[in-house]
Amino acid sequence: MRTKSVAGIILAAGKSERMGSSKSLLRIGNKTFLEHIDLQARLGGLNPTWIVLGHEARKIRKALPQLASRTIINPDYEQGQLSSLLRGLKELEGTSIEGVMLLLVDHPFVTEKLIRRLVRAFSRGTHALVIPTFRGRRGHPVIFGRPLFSELMHAPLHLGAAEVVKANTDEILHMEVEDEGILIDIDTPEIYRQNTRKLAHPDWTV
Repeated sequence: MRTKSVAGIILAAGKSERMGSSKSLLRIGNKTFLEHIDLQARLGGLNPTWIVLGHEARKIRKALPQLASRTIINPDYEQGQLSSLLRGLKELEGTSIEGVMLLLVDHPFVTEKLIRRLVRAFSRGTHALVIPTFRGRRGHPVIFGRPLFSELMHAPLHLGAAEVVKANTDEILHMEVEDEGILIDIDTPEIYRQNTRKLAHPDWTV
């Protein structure tokens, strides 16, 4: 089976208002969220992998200089996640990339193993969307195939990529996994505290 080419786009541009501090710089094991997700993306074979920053971009680049060369600044980040995804897609114009995996910085429980499984599922079939599920509930990260790039580029910013998913339900391949980490959105200090042990010892597998 030929493995399809999939790029990674990590969205880390938001204000983190509910958290009160940059989610990119929160810790998982001995790394920041952003370092961990980026590493797993690259180990999982996503090439290229781009990181889209917005709010506090200078602070994040200064804290993580090793990632700076693969960061994109979205000055319009307040328009929502889709505006950041579009910045990443623009970097892929003119390439032969067959799909893009969308990774969110506040969903840190992502592993190389999960990424490879998603890419294999995408490569095996003809589905334009691959979404992991845990007990039937959809999680992250998600793969969008090239046939959907144009729809993403023309979707209303206020509705986001979810509108493209909703419009293409027949194109979705749901891949069931055994770890609820795909559902966990570290969005507030309370949720961060609730997951302290899991974050401190990320020995989970998917």
